[in-house]
Amino acid sequence: MAVFLWVLAVCIVLLWLFLRPGRYGEAQKQLVYGVNHAHRGLHTKDKTVPENSLPAFRAAAEAGYGVELDIQLSRDGQVVVFHDDTLDRVCGVHGRVDEFTFEELRGMRLCGTQETIPLLTEVFEVMGGRTPMIIELKTGRRNDELCEKGLALMRAYNGPYCIESFDPRIVRWFRKNAKDVLRGQLSDAPASFRDEPKPLAFALGCLFTNVLARPQFIAYGPGKKPWTARLAEAMGAIRVCWTVRPEDDINAKEAGNDAVIFEFYHPAPKYK
Repeated sequence: MAVFLWVLAVCIVLLWLFLRPGRYGEAQKQLVYGVNHAHRGLHTKDKTVPENSLPAFRAAAEAGYGVELDIQLSRDGQVVVFHDDTLDRVCGVHGRVDEFTFEELRGMRLCGTQETIPLLTEVFEVMGGRTPMIIELKTGRRNDELCEKGLALMRAYNGPYCIESFDPRIVRWFRKNAKDVLRGQLSDAPASFRDEPKPLAFALGCLFTNVLARPQFIAYGPGKKPWTARLAEAMGAIRVCWTVRPEDDINAKEAGNDAVIFEFYHPAPKYK
């Protein structure tokens, strides 16, 4: 019995060590609490208003929604707002975003419209500090450069924002270098990390990387949430859900989470 209790105690300590989220203040929590965030802006299913476009962000801010967006670097080090690693799906151009200069990217069109890939600073101008922003940093070949340049632009912005990433190394960078910025770990069920080795997929999906990043909120996807994720939430992590769509049980998603990232419907801007 003594051995069993000792082993149990060790397991509890290890779980606490690996899963424990970071601490946050009430003001930080209120930045996202009860807010519906438009996924990549208030874009439309027919793509007439493309994702991560200035009209999508303008429409979201005018409607009172928070927004979620994605940033990465161009070849010449500009911080651009674009989701995919490659340009194929959205711009019909083969190649990685970071293989093109911003001038070259500017010549491309989003989803067959006249809209172009914006700079983060241009999105800031459109948002005008009106509503909260969840800024996702995409993992890439120059993570530190993206973090440094992204943070410098955020510091100059006069509006509410926080950051998130699937890459715990990026979240850890903000833990070390910008403790005042609310940080979140993006995740989903381990099976969703198909491009990663199974041990890493397991660690990412079960949030064992919290030991590195100490995220203050966890943005968990539509996959089945493991008990380790629920335990991290029970330890105090702010609960964020992505991406909620019209076919989902919207009321349940809002009831079970502190913030929601949505697309293709028009909820109330705040639900708490």
